[in-house]
Amino acid sequence: MSTATADTTTMRQPAEWMTPADDRILELIRDRGNLTPKAISDFGGPTRQYTSERCAKLAKYGLLEKVHHGLFGITDAGEAYLDEELDASELEPADDAE
Repeated sequence: MSTATADTTTMRQPAEWMTPADDRILELIRDRGNLTPKAISDFGGPTRQYTSERCAKLAKYGLLEKVHHGLFGITDAGEAYLDEELDASELEPADDAE
């Protein structure tokens, strides 16, 4: 008879509004620095148009910041999410974000 043990590994906690592509976008920006949606696509992320939509959504919830028109950087919250230190479902959308 085997006994089950609790899994103590941590996992990223995405929010309901997030998609699997969001992790890839965040990882690319963390690894490569500030990027445009086209650059994210060029580095193996989703298409430019879809990435643009997702970056705007990630910025709305504070995981990315709009550094300049069309250029995004990762925030401390984005880093914490990738490092499994933040539950993204606890994030609230910013009122002034796109």
